[in-house]
Amino acid sequence: MSNGNLEIKAISGHAGGTPGGGEYRQADGTTRIGASRDYDVCKLIDTTTCIGCKACEVACVEWNGYEFRETTFDNTYQTMPETAWNFWNLIKFNEVETDGGLQWLMRKDQCMHCEEPGCLIACPADGAIVQYTNGIVDFNQANCIGCQYCVTGCPFNIPKFNDATKKVYKCTLCSDRVGAGLEPACIKSCPTGCLHFGSKEDMKFEAMKRIDQLHANGHANAGIYNPGDPDQKATSPGSIGGTHVIYVLGDARDPEKYGGLPASPSVPIFVKLWKGPLKWLGGIGMVAGVFGVFMHYIRFGPKEVDKAEEVKR
Repeated sequence: MSNGNLEIKAISGHAGGTPGGGEYRQADGTTRIGASRDYDVCKLIDTTTCIGCKACEVACVEWNGYEFRETTFDNTYQTMPETAWNFWNLIKFNEVETDGGLQWLMRKDQCMHCEEPGCLIACPADGAIVQYTNGIVDFNQANCIGCQYCVTGCPFNIPKFNDATKKVYKCTLCSDRVGAGLEPACIKSCPTGCLHFGSKEDMKFEAMKRIDQLHANGHANAGIYNPGDPDQKATSPGSIGGTHVIYVLGDARDPEKYGGLPASPSVPIFVKLWKGPLKWLGGIGMVAGVFGVFMHYIRFGPKEVDKAEEVKR
């Protein structure tokens, strides 16, 4: 399989076609090259084998060059309440009451790399967010204008704003490592085989194998969380076209108990309206206004001040 430069699928705030060869211009005038595998990539997270060791959290911080930040104790083993601009990967711990007592559910929370990313749809800055043809959605802080519309557009509450730099950050699915033919850093660190990485089709196949195994062992409600995927809309609804990070859940009937995983995620309707019909209506209104001013000038000519009235003043 080739690991050459990847073609860009979509660029935020970009009116024209996408450039080929994975290259695009940054705000500082330099050229950024997006490189990755030339097939749809996917990360599979098996929540039924996660032990909450947090090795993936450490690997993510180390690989991306951030300092280890302060943790927040909230009567749980969870490192902090939610992800942060410099903490892109968080194991969520959730205690759920069941018929048999108490169940402890753990889930790796990170960017889902949606097929139809709400962050990219909402972003007005040219080149601040890039979606590659292999599914990775990457942020380019050099082009970010700090408007935080991407935060509004994300149904998973992932992009985080840095007050110091006025930029937004999130998981990149280790696009730099993937571009070199490597797995994401979190995958390499997982000791239980909870995390897998490969093509989307292979990961869906592995997920189904695991679900069949869980069904055979009495977990009848186990299923895949891959919201909006055309092949799984009946069991995993949503309007984001599927994700390039998918989960095996022990109970797929209620994903929200896994740390607030939305049951049917979608891009907010006002974001779609603003970037769709309202944008076109605004353009039409502006053109109509300019046309009206022009026609008024043609019909009535320039306004002239009455000389007698001018003398009185």
